[in-house]
Amino acid sequence: MTLSAPIAPQKDRLLALAKSRYRSDRNLSGEWNEALGAILSHRSVRDYLPHALPEHMIELAIAAAQSAPSSSNLQAWSVIVVEDKHIKDRLNSVAGNQRQIAQAPLVLVWLADLARPRDIAETRGGTADGLDYVESFLLGVVDAALAAQNAVVALESLGFGTCYIGAIRNDPETVARELCLPDGVFPVFGLTVGYPDPAKPADVKPRLGQETIVHRNRYNPGAHRAALDAYNKALGTFQAEQGMPRIDWTEQVGNRIGTVAALKGRHALKRVIRKLGFALK
Repeated sequence: MTLSAPIAPQKDRLLALAKSRYRSDRNLSGEWNEALGAILSHRSVRDYLPHALPEHMIELAIAAAQSAPSSSNLQAWSVIVVEDKHIKDRLNSVAGNQRQIAQAPLVLVWLADLARPRDIAETRGGTADGLDYVESFLLGVVDAALAAQNAVVALESLGFGTCYIGAIRNDPETVARELCLPDGVFPVFGLTVGYPDPAKPADVKPRLGQETIVHRNRYNPGAHRAALDAYNKALGTFQAEQGMPRIDWTEQVGNRIGTVAALKGRHALKRVIRKLGFALK
C-alpha cells in the first residue's frame, strides 16, 4: 500500500510554490505530488557547469518528449542534439551570443518536421497536398512545442537546468544551413540543457496573477489592467534579487512589440518559412 504525504507538508509546499510563482498572497490548495513540484518550480537557467550530460539522460528526455500528445499521431517534429562546440558557437551568433548557449554542454534544436510525413506519403506513391497549408505548419510547431515542454519537465525533475532559445528564429535560413535541414523542416526554438551553476542560482520568475489571464465562458477585455501595477512591483523585486536590470513588465511588452526593429529579423519569417519549403496556403 502506498502512503500519501502528510497533509501539512503538502499544504506548506503548495504555499511556498504559490508565493514563488505569484509573489502574492494567492493560495494553492489540493493534492501535491512530485510532478506538480517540478512544474511549478520551473525557472530558466542561464549559468551552467562545464559538465557533459550522460547519454542516457538525453535519451530519457527524448522519451519524455515523445510521450507528449501529437496531433493525429503524425509526430510531425524532430530534434537535433547539438554538442559540437563549433556548431553551437555558430548558432549562438544567430541568437545574439547568449551566455547560456556558450556555457551549456548541449543545445536541443526543436523542429517542425513536415519532410518526414511528405516522404512517407510520396514513397507510398501518394500525394501530400495537405502539408501545403498553414494548418500543417502550425501542427508541426505545436507538436514540437508540446514535445519540448515534456522534455523540460523531465530534465528539471532530475535536477538539470534548461532555457528556451527563441532567438534562433532571428535567422532560420542560417540555422537550416548549419544543421543541414531539408525543405519542409523549420527550427522552432533551441533549448539549452546542463547542470546549473550553484554559485549563480536562478529563481522562479513571477507570473501574472490568474485573474489577469483566466476568463470564464467569454473573454473579458481589459481584465488585466487592474493587476499590472502589482505585477510590475513583483517582477521588480525578482529582478533586484537576481541582479538584473530593473524594467517594468509593461515597458518590456511595449518595447518588444513597439517596432519592427524589435523583432530582430523575425518580421521576415513568412518569407523565410516559404523559402524553407512550406507553401503556407
